[in-house]
Amino acid sequence: MSMLAPFCRRPVALRLSDVSIDRIGKGEETAMKIFFSLNILRIGLLFIFALLASPSHGAPAEIASRTASIDGGQLHYLIAGSGPAVLLLHGYTQTSRMWRPIIPLLAEKFTVIAVDLPGIGDSSIPADNKVDMIIAAKQIHDLVRSLKIDKARVVGHDIGLMVAYAYAAQFPGETEKLAVMDAFLPGVPGWEPIYNNPNTWHFRFNGEYPEKLVKGRERTYFEYFWNVLAADKTHSVPEADRKAYTAAYSRPGRMHAGWVYFVSWPQLAKDFAQLSQTKLTMPVLSIGGGKSLGNELEAQMKLVATDVTVVVLKDSGHWISEERPKETTDALLKFL
Repeated sequence: MSMLAPFCRRPVALRLSDVSIDRIGKGEETAMKIFFSLNILRIGLLFIFALLASPSHGAPAEIASRTASIDGGQLHYLIAGSGPAVLLLHGYTQTSRMWRPIIPLLAEKFTVIAVDLPGIGDSSIPADNKVDMIIAAKQIHDLVRSLKIDKARVVGHDIGLMVAYAYAAQFPGETEKLAVMDAFLPGVPGWEPIYNNPNTWHFRFNGEYPEKLVKGRERTYFEYFWNVLAADKTHSVPEADRKAYTAAYSRPGRMHAGWVYFVSWPQLAKDFAQLSQTKLTMPVLSIGGGKSLGNELEAQMKLVATDVTVVVLKDSGHWISEERPKETTDALLKFL
């Protein structure tokens, strides 16, 4: 007879109170212990499976889209997570959308704030169209303070890098860490050969007639950035993002507002030359493409900061988050 036969005679489950242990044999007592142990294990597994099936378990952090009134205008931003603050600043041809792939990962440990720069994306265009990296940094700092955040870890790519540096240089006591991604700092030694390179004609391509030339051809204009500045155009900005960015910059006044940042560079160079006289002391990460400005950025950051970690992605162009997403994300997560 099977050891479990005594428990198969009735379809109902046995309870410990139904059995007198001292009236059954040793073999049946062992079977009883096994039976009850299996039932306890079964209940435990069901509890664990219920937890795993819960919608909140392992679910990515919700990304909220918000707008704040700052300095007479509107700043749009994405926010997610909780913990120490991380501020993400996008570059030209992009918006805060560029950070969406990494926001859920950062939101596991941080309060993540990805801002549309003034005049770009869903942030309002300044009434006087006057904006530059210094002003943008101050307005974004006001946004951070309005959220009751005293300190932040600041990350910037492309022109967002310049805003991020302006933020850290103006508010060093409120910047815990600074990460700068593939661009350069006007006014810091090494910038002029980049700015004056005839192959980077787009730095000075702005004004009335360039706007007329680009109107209705925004996608073609941006394809130059996304394709030519990438190490491999087939591993650059994804198609869905290209459509979204083109739509964002095609709205009335938006291309002009983006170009205002480039127009500000001669004055910005003077501002940064002055600000860089005081070196940053917070930890700094310099990360860029080996086929773009990774090495130039490294040299500059070592001139303006005392504690610099460098990552150069040798097979990447300018769009490091899209061209080398894993390596870029890993570097940021490790640093932050």
